[in-house]
Amino acid sequence: MNYLAHIYFSDRCRQVAVGNFIGDFVKGRGYKAYPSGIRKGILLHRQIDHFTDNHPVFKETVELLRPSFGRYSGIMADMYYDYLLASDFERYSNGRSLNQFARNFYLSVLLYYWWLPERVKGFIFHFIGTNRLQKYETFAGLQQSLEIMSVHKSAAINPILGIEFLAANEPQLRNHFDQFMTEALQKFPHS
Repeated sequence: MNYLAHIYFSDRCRQVAVGNFIGDFVKGRGYKAYPSGIRKGILLHRQIDHFTDNHPVFKETVELLRPSFGRYSGIMADMYYDYLLASDFERYSNGRSLNQFARNFYLSVLLYYWWLPERVKGFIFHFIGTNRLQKYETFAGLQQSLEIMSVHKSAAINPILGIEFLAANEPQLRNHFDQFMTEALQKFPHS
């Protein structure tokens, strides 16, 4: 799961959402230095990652991607799952719009800016300014996110191949995602 899905499972609690968002940037017992709500979000992030990485449908998705993306298959699966959530967000959020959801999160992260790790502070204004969460709902927006990743994480991530693969396999990926979300929503219910 990538940023959108982690925030989605934060049950509309601002501190939990911020903690869940920064979870990858807080290592080991570093979570103990945060207020209780952010701590809860960081630990929830770890639980979601464990659940996702061990879920048979997610593993099946990763194996589907492996011939095209190799060791980056898990990252691509995370990105595709965010796209699949964003592009059908109202169905998964009882009619709440992705735009409203994203704006609420951006406010949360600004309210708790002081608690953000330095690496997150380095990109958060660009993240908000480009409305990154809402961008996940389109191929073009997902491609922009993949381009950012290819520059800042690994040049081996191929944004064009990523979108071509998604276009060719979206029905199968959506089927995987729907199966996964059915169980994820039971494990991590949200309002």
